[in-house]
Amino acid sequence: MLELRGISKRFPGVQALDDVGIAFAPGEIHALVGENGAGKSTLIKIITGIYRPDAGEVLFEGAPLRFRSYRDSLERGIDIVSQEIQVIPESTIAENLMLDKLITRGRTGIIDWPAVERTARRYLDMVGLPLPPDTVIKRLSAAHKQLVQIAKALAAEARVLLLDEPTSSLTEHEARNLFGLLRGLRDKGVTIIFVSHKFEEVFALCDKVSVLRDGRLVGTRRIDGLTRAELVTMMIGRDVTQAHMGRLDAEAGREMLRAEDVVRKGKVEGASFTLREGEILGFYGLVGAGRTELARVLIGEDRLDGGAIHVRGKKARIRNVADSLERYKIGYVTENRKEEGLLLASPVRTNVTITVWPRLAHRLTRYISRRRELGITRDMIRDLSIRVTGPEQRTEDLSGGNQQKICISKWLAADCDILIVDEPTVGVDIGAKEQIHQLLWDLARQRKKAIILISSDMPEIIRVASRILVFKDRRIAGEIAGVDDGTKTYAEVSAAIGRYLN
Repeated sequence: MLELRGISKRFPGVQALDDVGIAFAPGEIHALVGENGAGKSTLIKIITGIYRPDAGEVLFEGAPLRFRSYRDSLERGIDIVSQEIQVIPESTIAENLMLDKLITRGRTGIIDWPAVERTARRYLDMVGLPLPPDTVIKRLSAAHKQLVQIAKALAAEARVLLLDEPTSSLTEHEARNLFGLLRGLRDKGVTIIFVSHKFEEVFALCDKVSVLRDGRLVGTRRIDGLTRAELVTMMIGRDVTQAHMGRLDAEAGREMLRAEDVVRKGKVEGASFTLREGEILGFYGLVGAGRTELARVLIGEDRLDGGAIHVRGKKARIRNVADSLERYKIGYVTENRKEEGLLLASPVRTNVTITVWPRLAHRLTRYISRRRELGITRDMIRDLSIRVTGPEQRTEDLSGGNQQKICISKWLAADCDILIVDEPTVGVDIGAKEQIHQLLWDLARQRKKAIILISSDMPEIIRVASRILVFKDRRIAGEIAGVDDGTKTYAEVSAAIGRYLN
């Protein structure tokens, strides 16, 4: 169906792709994996006509493709669902889905809105999104926006469908529905190219996998007979341990944060816990179970409807995010770094220092010292091993793992004692995930930061957290202590989590 031959692409200072050749068969789900910066996104943009290769060719059904733009790709039946949310926020779901195929009343040119919404409803049902087609997009969650993007691709009836991290914002239930849908499309002969950092998805869904490393094709293998260890080695050149990071000995640390029967109506019901200095406290549960909702109350983003919050032993009155930072030294690394955590078009320097601008400004002129900004940024780049060309590099040009490090760095620059980190490794590769895990553990162990780790990735939270709170139905369903003491196996901890969720 689709074949790449000798594809090469160079950008200033970097060889993004070097002589890549892959064949994608009809009726096949073909995974494309590699670390951030390996060349996956560049390859996808070449297939869809967004970039042109410097060398090589793309063949579709045996004939060379010479796309001038993404529109040419759509006209040939090749479509992409991007990891970045790309919707029109002020328009309705139906308008987003049917923008290029609006149904009119005969030759009048008048749009038949009931027909448009009926057609949109059919594709929304396919992805399991039970919302009215006339719902305005900006009111949707990130997960629902992602499903709208997938529904739009289905409406295009593509013959080749590229999916870039399609489950990054989805719940487990939504992801299962999507996988069933993709298998059905495969059975109809659609070629699906599936980009994911989640190995469990690759093994559960895909027929083949191609691995890129440093812009080169390492190899293509059938999933049958391939082990996780072999795939990791192909991807990063070494195996990665799943053992726990190590003991933090936080029991004797002073109390940094305490919640007493915290209530946010419709979101959190009677949550109580204590967080100590040098501890990584895990919040585990499905999306919507109350984990992020509790975090938003703790940082003052949402109102506290009942109960109390204590910081360093004293009752706190956190009115907004600025309060949580300036008065209580609480930082929050959002789960949605691209929309809420970063100014993507701004340089690394701006994103690292934005939390400390008031401290850098001159008392009279309010001018922010560029020299001090650069000093702080260079310190963070060094301390967190952020891979950049320099402080002035544009943030959107960085890999997902390096963007996430910058999200963390701005709170460290502000000298936060309490750090709430929400889904820190969504959309990053296994090598960057390992680096972020080590960074969080070092912050707790060496700098004695008190960390709340919110994650729906069970291996991640068992590997990194010292204690785990399990959330279900907007409540804390149970606590698993001593996760880091070496006496509990992974199987024992995962079984304990499962019992609280049943």
